[in-house]
Amino acid sequence: MSEREVEVAVEEELLLPRETLLSAGVHIGTRIKTKDMELFTYRVRPDGLFVLDVKKTDERIRTAAKFLSRFEPSKIVVVASRLYGQQPVRKFCELTGAIPIEGRFAPGLFSNPLHPERIEPDVVIVTDPRADKQAVEEAAAVGIPVIALCSTDNEFSGVDLVIPTNNKGRRSLAAVYWLLAQQVLKERGELALDQSLSVPLEEFEAKLESKE
Repeated sequence: MSEREVEVAVEEELLLPRETLLSAGVHIGTRIKTKDMELFTYRVRPDGLFVLDVKKTDERIRTAAKFLSRFEPSKIVVVASRLYGQQPVRKFCELTGAIPIEGRFAPGLFSNPLHPERIEPDVVIVTDPRADKQAVEEAAAVGIPVIALCSTDNEFSGVDLVIPTNNKGRRSLAAVYWLLAQQVLKERGELALDQSLSVPLEEFEAKLESKE
């Protein structure tokens, strides 16, 4: 098999074309690389930005979807404190039946039995384990597995399954949550294996505020 044929074979294996993933910036990390994230880092650019391996992103989305499909939708909680993560999380939850927590995470929401709005999920997804640290720590304290979208600057403390991706970019977060929603629905049998999500990827993107 020629190198070009190998490239094409790899391309066909990805859930979205490599060019689509790259144009969304899924591979763009930060100028910091933790020891935890070495496994998922592909190279460093001349400008000092570390680059993530999109094939590993793809593999982990598949793994996470298989895992999530085992749980009742209403027992899956998805957290996004940062603005760019909130629309993708909202849309993911609309399509899959999971519970979104957008903005500030109220302390004790998972860990305090007396909290008036206490939630008892079976699994938690966080959009950034640093920004969503409170949710990660509480989930870990009560033994709830955590799936985390991690960039090159993240550490894995309290995280059970990592999806390596640019977790700060508006389009990157939209692409990853779109793919994760699609794969979860396929794993549940609610979407045929050869079907794509009927909702366009653009609907997962946080809207930029227009300047008057």
